[in-house]
Amino acid sequence: MHRVIISGIGVEIPEASITNEELVASFNTWVDMENVRREVSGEPLLQKSDSAFIVHASGVQTRHVIEREGILDPTRMAPRFPTRPDDALSLEAEFGIASASKALDHAGLKPGDIDLVICSASHHQRPYPAIAIEMQQALGTRGAGFDMGLGCSSAAAALHIAVNLVRAGAHKRVLVTTPEIITGHLNFRDRQTHFIFGDASVSMIVEGLAQGEKRPGRFEVLDTRAWTQMSNSIRTNLGYYTRATQDDPYMIDLEGNLIKQIGNKVFKEVTVAGHKFIVEFLAEHGLTPQAIRRFWLHQANARMNAMILKLSFGHDVDHDRAPMVLERLGNTAAAGAIIALSENHADMKAGDYGLLCAFGAGYSIGGALLRML
Repeated sequence: MHRVIISGIGVEIPEASITNEELVASFNTWVDMENVRREVSGEPLLQKSDSAFIVHASGVQTRHVIEREGILDPTRMAPRFPTRPDDALSLEAEFGIASASKALDHAGLKPGDIDLVICSASHHQRPYPAIAIEMQQALGTRGAGFDMGLGCSSAAAALHIAVNLVRAGAHKRVLVTTPEIITGHLNFRDRQTHFIFGDASVSMIVEGLAQGEKRPGRFEVLDTRAWTQMSNSIRTNLGYYTRATQDDPYMIDLEGNLIKQIGNKVFKEVTVAGHKFIVEFLAEHGLTPQAIRRFWLHQANARMNAMILKLSFGHDVDHDRAPMVLERLGNTAAAGAIIALSENHADMKAGDYGLLCAFGAGYSIGGALLRML
C-alpha cells in the first residue's frame, strides 16, 4: 500500500463579482415588477431581500461569478452563457482546466504525468461526453477520465476515491478537478437562496510518495472518509427527465426544479452530523480536535461552521484554527473547502495535522485527515 500525497493545488476565481447591495437591488426591483403583474391575482410578494438579512443568514458579503450582467438584470436574473459549437471547449471544461493547470504547475508536473482525471462537482454542464474526458483531451493527460458528483461534498468524495486508487496502485497520479459554475443552476428569484452561491474552480493532484522521498510543504493524506444519509432538505429537480414531466416537453417550466432548501432544518441537522463525523473520524486515529492545527471546512455558512467547531472543541474557535473565505467568495459549493486549504496552509510546520471536511446535499459529508510533510 502506497503513501499518498496532495502534491499540487490550483484555484481559479472569476474576476467579476457581485456585492450584496447589487444583488438586493436587482431582486427587489424584480419583486416590484412582479407585484405589478400580480395585482390581478391579489397575491403579491411581501418579502424583499436586504443586505443585513444576507449577512446574518450566511456571512456572505460578496461573491465572484463567471458572468454578472445577466444575473443583475431584473428581467432575466440568470447568467447568459453564449452557446458554443460541439467542437469548441465547453465552459465547464475551460473552467476546470484553468485550475488544473495551476495544480500541475504547483506539483511540478506535466499533463502527460497524469493517468486519471476525475471531474467532480455539484452540478455538471451535460451528461456526456464526460467533462473529464474533454479535459483529458484538451490537457493531454493519459489513461482515462470520468465525472462524478456528491453535492457540496464532491471534491472531498473525489479525493476519497483518488487517494484509495493511488494507494492500491491502480493509478499513479490523479487529477481531481471541481469546476463549480453554480450560478447557472441558481434561482435568483428565490429569496432563500439567491444570495448564497458563487463560482470557483479548484483542482488537486494526488500521487504516491516513493520510498524515502522528501516532499516538504506538501500534505500526506493519512485517511479519507465519506458518509451519506438521504435528505430532501437541499434539492434540485432539474435533470434529464424534467422535460418529460411537462405538459409541453419543448417548453420547460423551471419553477420548482432549481435549487431549493429548508435553511433552518439544514442548519440544525448538518451541524449535528458534521460535529459527530469530525469527532468520530479523528477518534479512529487516536486524535481529538485539539490535536488538529487547522480545519478547512465547507464554506456554506459561517454560523454553522462556528457551531460545529464549538461542539467539537467545547469553546469558540478563531479564524486561524478554522479559516473562512465565505465572506468574499460566497458558497462556492464543493470548491470552498479546497480554497480555504489553498489559502491557509503555508504557515503550517512539518508534522502538523489538518482536517479537510465538506458537507453537502444528500446529506453527504467527506473528510480527509492530512499531515504536513
